[in-house]
Amino acid sequence: MPLEEKKDRSNQEQQEVRWVQIRLIPIWLRVVLVLLLVVGTAVVGAMVGYSVIGEGKAMDVLKPGTWQHIFDIMNGKE
Repeated sequence: MPLEEKKDRSNQEQQEVRWVQIRLIPIWLRVVLVLLLVVGTAVVGAMVGYSVIGEGKAMDVLKPGTWQHIFDIMNGKE
């Protein structure tokens, strides 16, 4: 085998098909989805905690008055 043929073959082996990964979900969408899941989980957790542990109504946790009362207790105003 001539030397040039060996070089061509080695170059072809080095330039084999490279794996190109195409993202199905863009990074910005992943970040948004993770943030939405975190917020959703926090809301569901607060609803379960307020209704099961606190023996209140689950939907009351979404009312601003409930949170104002909680913050008042935390700050020592009540």
